[in-house]
Amino acid sequence: MTEQCFLIVPASGVGARMNAKKPKQYLRLENGLSVLDQALETLLGIVQIKGCVVAIAQDDIEFKKSTFANHKKLLATAVGGKQRFHSVISALNVLRPFAKDEDWVLVHDAARPCVKANEVIKLIEQLKNNPVGGLLATQVVDTIKKSHGNIVESTLDRSKLWQAQTPQMYRFGVLSKALNNVVKNNLMITDEASSIEHLGLESVLVSASKSNLKITTPEDLDLANFYLKKL
Repeated sequence: MTEQCFLIVPASGVGARMNAKKPKQYLRLENGLSVLDQALETLLGIVQIKGCVVAIAQDDIEFKKSTFANHKKLLATAVGGKQRFHSVISALNVLRPFAKDEDWVLVHDAARPCVKANEVIKLIEQLKNNPVGGLLATQVVDTIKKSHGNIVESTLDRSKLWQAQTPQMYRFGVLSKALNNVVKNNLMITDEASSIEHLGLESVLVSASKSNLKITTPEDLDLANFYLKKL
């Protein structure tokens, strides 16, 4: 693999649903690391990842306390934006002097501390010859209902449904074009793969573990601590 892999972690969210005194990415896990630091410890330990940009809020006072604030792979921090994709664009702009269009960018949620290195390596290996990219995901096993208010409208075919995770990995040039298209056309997206869809391009789904959960509510933190003891 001649192209380089870079990591972007958008970490400027406030995590309002956690009802905590600090953003959820800075909450402490039982192992003593913050949620963000646990993710960075795993990802920056992957040999294929050559550099990282973390997007933080303009008034962030927590990241400088991070174990990884002076890590040799941290190229810089970027100023996070209003939406996730604004933060990723900001980080891409910071990353531009280091990356070529054909290089890879892995975007990972700061609130996913249980990501497994072997699954990220599998993602990198499976996509290395792909012109676009893809993402970690899990197949849906529950029966999914589409609703109108709280009334069932229909049952969806779960055999075609996947739950998106991160990292989501795309060529630098492709991702930049896709996110600039989102801004230009005032689109609303929730992940990088959505921006790729709007360009009419295909993303590859790479199967991952359910343990790679995103911390959103207080009970998720308990579940993350449980999973981390098993890793």
